[in-house]
Amino acid sequence: MGTTLVCVWLYSFLFDNDLGLLQRTKLAFFRYVRYVPFLGTMIQKEIDKTLKTITDTLFNVDEPYITSLPDKGLSEPEIMKLIKEKYETLEGANWASGKVSGTVYNGSEELTKLTTQVYGEFAWANPLHPDVFPGVRKMEAEVVSMCCKMFNGGPESCGTMTAGGTESILMACRAYRQMAYARGIKRPEILAPFSVHSAFDKAADYFKMKIVHAPQDDITMKCDVKAMAKMINKNTCMLVGSAPQFPHGTVDPIDEMSKLAVKYNLPLHVDSCLGGFLVPFMEKAGFYVPPFDFRLEGVTSISADSHKYGYSPKGSSVVLYRNRKYRCKQYFINPDWQGGIYASPTIAGSRAGALIAATWAVMVHFGEQGYIEATRKVIETARHIEAGIADVPGIHIVGKPEVSVIAIGSLDFNIFSLAEELRSRGWNLNSLQFPACVHLCVTLVHTKEGIADMFLEDLKICAETLLKAPKSKAEGQAAIYGLAQTIPDRSIVQEVATAFIDACYKTENTNPQQNGIDSK
Repeated sequence: MGTTLVCVWLYSFLFDNDLGLLQRTKLAFFRYVRYVPFLGTMIQKEIDKTLKTITDTLFNVDEPYITSLPDKGLSEPEIMKLIKEKYETLEGANWASGKVSGTVYNGSEELTKLTTQVYGEFAWANPLHPDVFPGVRKMEAEVVSMCCKMFNGGPESCGTMTAGGTESILMACRAYRQMAYARGIKRPEILAPFSVHSAFDKAADYFKMKIVHAPQDDITMKCDVKAMAKMINKNTCMLVGSAPQFPHGTVDPIDEMSKLAVKYNLPLHVDSCLGGFLVPFMEKAGFYVPPFDFRLEGVTSISADSHKYGYSPKGSSVVLYRNRKYRCKQYFINPDWQGGIYASPTIAGSRAGALIAATWAVMVHFGEQGYIEATRKVIETARHIEAGIADVPGIHIVGKPEVSVIAIGSLDFNIFSLAEELRSRGWNLNSLQFPACVHLCVTLVHTKEGIADMFLEDLKICAETLLKAPKSKAEGQAAIYGLAQTIPDRSIVQEVATAFIDACYKTENTNPQQNGIDSK
């Protein structure tokens, strides 16, 4: 009996865990290192120093916070005055200047006017009550149908709208987990490239799945499909590819993944959250894009964000399926609740009908020709910047950019110092790791005359400056990002990231004004 229990415990310890044995050993080692008096104190001192840098540089707000309800409510003019004077004036990166990577994908006055007007018409609408708000129900169904057609879905293709790309990914993972459970798989595994969006790691964490990362080609950054094939096992419940992936803008070999999915009878999810409203129009805009959609037999679902290159307000995305047998698995239904039969298609119960209406309005406003023209502008600008980077000394392109993202690395200096130099000139780029690089996600804002050339000019100046002193000490956020990649104890990075999120909710008042509102 004792031997049996030991064998069961040993099996559980070695194999029945989301983390591998090596990972758990490393975590345990670094955890005990923190208990060593001298080392623990030194590590904590460095952590505190980093945290102070974060709070001082990113969340240093002189204006007082409103920390409790005002005794008497404010009128509309008072509220708008407060917003204009105390909130809109807080200094941040100026996205309207075209110097911010991604973030705001359109931002035109015309589109802002349209979306706010439509939003106001449906401000109180909630698709949880389709009988009360039939117009919103119709709009959501039409948005899904239009997107299915964009991705060459057949008559059985379907889907739902969600609150963003992460939720779209979560829904697909939940659907495939439920299907795996039905087949008797107790610990379903997601098999995805290293470059896949972190939302898949979140899905694995939320839904008690395991994520297994397949390697990628060091040059192109595309998934190594041959290596992926060798990693398929009895617990694999889904394959994942990106079109394109976020870090380097590379499109994974979805056609090869599709063949793999068919061979092993596995679902294949294509994450097109970033470029979902670019890649369907690239061919018609005159650019080559590898096959990636429902025309491939093995592709069973696709996620695409309408709030990126679909140009709708933030908080809208779609998850699409080849047919209804997949979609129904993402639903949550409780037939036995005292409040009645509860059923919802996505994570949220109540949802903002106004966002659905605004997304519908933007898509109908642009139409296919509008999206084709917008795609042409974005891709042409991205290709122009990519070509220009070849003339900048000390840097190189990371991966094989195929859509709107261009990643930049350096073998001569700290690439994060380049980002910091560009920051001093008003640019705000995304910092990446493994390998260390930064990227610019080109949007319609960058297609305005002169912005791309201004970026290339500033990039060259900053690179030449760093080449004069390539070993100079990194400062500010460059130091934080550079350090984060070299720390073997990833729990320290998690601790710093936790503090960053905590700092976003900081409401310490240093101004004597009462409760953040002028007392008169």
